[in-house]
Amino acid sequence: MKIDINDEIKIESYDVFTYRRIRRAIGYLGISLPILLVGLSFISYFQTPFQHSVSHYYYTHLREFFTGTLCAVGLFLIRYKGHGNASIWKNDNLLTNIAGIMALGVAFFPTTPIPEENKIETRIYTLIPSTQEWLGWLHYGFAALLFLIMALLAINVFTIGQKNETRSPKSILNENNIYRTCGYAIILFVVLVPISEKLDRFDYSTLVLEALSLFAFGIAWLIKGRALGDSGITGEMLYQEKNKIDTEKILEE
Repeated sequence: MKIDINDEIKIESYDVFTYRRIRRAIGYLGISLPILLVGLSFISYFQTPFQHSVSHYYYTHLREFFTGTLCAVGLFLIRYKGHGNASIWKNDNLLTNIAGIMALGVAFFPTTPIPEENKIETRIYTLIPSTQEWLGWLHYGFAALLFLIMALLAINVFTIGQKNETRSPKSILNENNIYRTCGYAIILFVVLVPISEKLDRFDYSTLVLEALSLFAFGIAWLIKGRALGDSGITGEMLYQEKNKIDTEKILEE
């Protein structure tokens, strides 16, 4: 049986574009989660006031949106086949698997409920039917590791592709600069969460900071997934590629 080399190239291209679509899906899910939860809080039908954090939406009528999105992100990350690397800190296959497990942990082990502020929160819907405080800390641990790994992926892994790139033009919008900005932004926002809670100046500071972290996480994955396209001026500024037409559209045709 003869195999046409062009067919092999086409199959490989399909694989590349499939990876891009998975990356974009992860990015869209990350960005949409806080927008969806806060947006639906404006609708009286859901009987859900604004929560102090994204995690506290677990104890509201929007719980399925919260857990469903996190589970989707977790499964995408676990099934994402990245490149191996001798360095653990740059091994995206390992890091995405761990991040996926952490996302599932955040979904299945919710934050500590606050019964006095919301009657719905007095009801227990967890895998472990208990209100022990350590379960909340387990949730925080999963969340912290998830965001840390997301930052490592953006800073250490996503930047590998163009680390030794010598082509021009060089631009401030080069994708590596965006990845690093997103990665350091995630770390900054996560560090500010306990600080803002300690200062107690704004009731929804944790919600805002978590949302910003998710936005940074989502943007990094969208850029990695070529969500803006890789042709024309965009392709040159972001990816240093001089494509006259979007490469994915060429294949779809």
